[in-house]
Amino acid sequence: MSLDVGIVGGGYAGSAAAIYLHRAGHRVTVYEGVERPGPVGAGILLQPTGIAVLAELGLLEFVKAHGAVVDALRCVTDSGRPVFRLPYAEEREGLHGLGLHRGVLFQALFDAVVREGIAVHLGAFVNRVEEGRLIDARGRRHGPHDLVVVADGARSELRPDGWPTSLDQPYPWGAVWFVAEDRDEVFRRELFQIVGGSKTMLGFLPTGRAPGGDAPLTSLFWSLRVDALPAFRRTLRFRGLQAFKDPILRRDERAAVLLDQIVDADQLLFAAYRDVRMSRWHAELGGAHLVFLGDAAHAMSPQLGQGSNLALYDARELARSLQNVDASSVELGLRRYQENRRAHLNFYGRVNRWTTPFFQSDGAVLGALRDVLFPIATLSPWARRQMVQTMCGTRRGFVFADPVPLD
Repeated sequence: MSLDVGIVGGGYAGSAAAIYLHRAGHRVTVYEGVERPGPVGAGILLQPTGIAVLAELGLLEFVKAHGAVVDALRCVTDSGRPVFRLPYAEEREGLHGLGLHRGVLFQALFDAVVREGIAVHLGAFVNRVEEGRLIDARGRRHGPHDLVVVADGARSELRPDGWPTSLDQPYPWGAVWFVAEDRDEVFRRELFQIVGGSKTMLGFLPTGRAPGGDAPLTSLFWSLRVDALPAFRRTLRFRGLQAFKDPILRRDERAAVLLDQIVDADQLLFAAYRDVRMSRWHAELGGAHLVFLGDAAHAMSPQLGQGSNLALYDARELARSLQNVDASSVELGLRRYQENRRAHLNFYGRVNRWTTPFFQSDGAVLGALRDVLFPIATLSPWARRQMVQTMCGTRRGFVFADPVPLD
């Protein structure tokens, strides 16, 4: 039993879904909007859930060879007072995350799509569905397909007004990023954050090595409101880069090894986020069965470091849900997918929206509460383990819910 599947988007979710479905015997075609696809942004943190998916796909060794092992997430205040330290090993000995350059994960997945002979149409920016066919920005018609997998990111144009979406809006905060060489590995083995109230957050993520590179990297990020970006750029233009560097050096002088590599304001990239929440991830639209994966279905701020990992897990679970499904029973497979993903995605959607304001918001009270409550919570072995499982990406409910499997 097999399906003809069209996948919109060649990013992490789209490429992983293409590989899984192709290997399951389905006919797969990927439509990617750009002519020369490549990664954008800075470092990402692969959690144990994402690592498990890459291992299942046979791509983990390549990724591990370029990644940096992250043993814990640590957060302190501006004054150096601990907020929390969450080691992966508290969940299972040997468990860890992987700090990664986005290009490495993209290369591993997209190269596998090409290597396995999956059909790929580049420069096909699909923006609507009509009469069962995909229509791209040039007016070209593609398909029809038994199933359309929409994996084109948080700003997907295939979410129409009538789609069962309960939230789709930009998040007011983002972050300034810079990826620097860290040859002496000054920042290693942990994702380290320094917070000042809820308006200031500085972070350092070991990021492994870029594709074709040999130097260890560290991603530096600095929290910033989206509407403050123009003023931030003006400040750099009139006062120079030291206006950005000095507040960071006051918080951690070790950052000098990274900041010395910033010689032009254009090296600083800004990442904005979007909140997307759907009550249902599949429906029939324009004469086609559609299912949304990854950020197109459930975009969120990166506070919990789950975006890429949830996308990879989506791909795995979609392929499993479509086992023994053909063109006449697509709806059955999609309902199975909805049921299989509901608890996991709803949990992370809620927790991410609850916790992000404690780290990125205008509420001074929330930052003070965080600095008091989080250290107290981590004193409890039970509460700390719940936090570690949440970090690992395995939680799918509160208190009594079983974690998702890593194998």
